[in-house]
Amino acid sequence: MRKPKDFDSELKALADKAKAIKERRVRQLGELVAATGADALDADLLAGALLGAVAMKDAATKEGWHKAGAAFFRGKERQPAPRPDQRLEGSLPLEGGAAPR
Repeated sequence: MRKPKDFDSELKALADKAKAIKERRVRQLGELVAATGADALDADLLAGALLGAVAMKDAATKEGWHKAGAAFFRGKERQPAPRPDQRLEGSLPLEGGAAPR
């Protein structure tokens, strides 16, 4: 005679696995936000931008975003988008707003 299956333990194992997958997804999303430099944005601005992206109906715009995202992930050096207040390491601020030569 076969041993009966323990459905409760199998369901618990599946629930634990689903929870681990959700936690990993949230962690990876946070890492993506940091890797792109979006962690410097205000939370309200970032949420608004994401809501706008979800509501976007223009296929051409979405395709452009898709290509930019794919290029980001293919890039060997993942650098965040430049920030206006960000300076290259070792560079000095411009004095008096003069243009560099």
